[in-house]
Parts: sequence; C-alpha cells; structure tokens
Amino acid sequence: MSLLSRVAWGIATILGAGLMAGCDLSTSTPSGSNAAVEPDAAVEESASQTAAVDVSSVEVQQMPTADAAVPSAEPSSEKSEKTEASPVGNEPAAVFAESGVAIRGADPVAYFNAGGYVAGSPSYTHEWGGATWQFSSAQNRDLFASNPTQYAPQYGGFCAWAVSRGYTAAVDPTAWKIVDGKLYLNFDARIQGRWEQDIPGNIAKANQNWPGVLSN
Repeated sequence: MSLLSRVAWGIATILGAGLMAGCDLSTSTPSGSNAAVEPDAAVEESASQTAAVDVSSVEVQQMPTADAAVPSAEPSSEKSEKTEASPVGNEPAAVFAESGVAIRGADPVAYFNAGGYVAGSPSYTHEWGGATWQFSSAQNRDLFASNPTQYAPQYGGFCAWAVSRGYTAAVDPTAWKIVDGKLYLNFDARIQGRWEQDIPGNIAKANQNWPGVLSN
C-alpha cells in the first residue's frame, strides 16, 4: 500500500471512530439529566392544562342546572299560597237555623272541648253555610272558623233521626251525641232515645238520605 493510501485510510479510521463515539454519547445521556426531564415536565404541564379545562367546562355545565332549579320551586309555593287562602271544608247543603242563627245559638265547639251544651253569644259569631253560628268565646269561634266541618253537626244540624227516616226536623241542642268524632243532634231526648237504639244503622240511612231529604 502506498503512503498516500495509508494516510487516507488512517484519516477515515479516525473519522469513523469519532462519529461512533458521538453516537454513543447521545444515546447514553443519564435519565436524570435535563434532556430527559424536560419532555416529562411538558407532558405534565399539558395534562394539568387539560384538567383545568375539563373542570371549568364541568362548572359551566352545572350552572344551568342550578338556575333551572330555582323556577321549579315557584309553582309549588304559589300552589301552597292558594291552598292556605282557600276555605277549609265544604259548606253544607242547608243549615237548621231560626232567624238566621244556627242550631238555636248553641256553641258547636263546646260539645267537643266542654263536653256538653253551652249557649253561644252574639258577641262571637261566624258566618258559614248561609247561617250565623254563635260561640261562647273567641277561641271557640276561631277554632270553628279554621275547620267548620270538624265541629258542625251532621246534616246541617237537622235532627239525625228525622234524616234517617227521610225528612227534616228541628233540634233541641241539649239532645246531642258525638259518635266517631262527629256531632249529631236530635229533636228532643225522646227521639234521641229511638235514634240510639241503632246508631250505626240510623247513621248509615241518614248518610244515604242526605241531602236528598231537603227536596221532600
């Protein structure tokens, strides 16, 4: 081999060795160096940005749901107000009254909380069922006004025995009886005795006849 050829071969050998050494250095960079950390940090930063976007998008989607819940409560409150303003119970088809005063002025609430007949007073009255009801106290008047059907006698205060027989008659407010939480009045003590011989049966008959007996 000539001298020139040997020199060229040596240079090529040196250059080849240098290139190979450079390749080894680029591939043997320690995993803890900045070149290895920076890509991971970029990935983490990107992931955190993506998570932030996801959270904000969830919050935006929840806002309309919360806003929509507010109007939904309004109809129920309006309905509740209408219910409270409405009169409690149904007025009877007719009321036994003399000169516009129901059941001869007796206090209907007193039968329940005083246990017997108590005369009402013109100082404490309440209009219901087309008649004036009298009471012995403002407290009894207010109780009746809040729930008249709880205290008013059955069949508008007409004689329970007469209604069971298909007609109407006046009552004596001292001839009374509470059955299953309901007040019943009769014409007098003698008629009440007949009615008491079969209270369940007579009540059933009267319930069937009322209020049709009003047309008899």
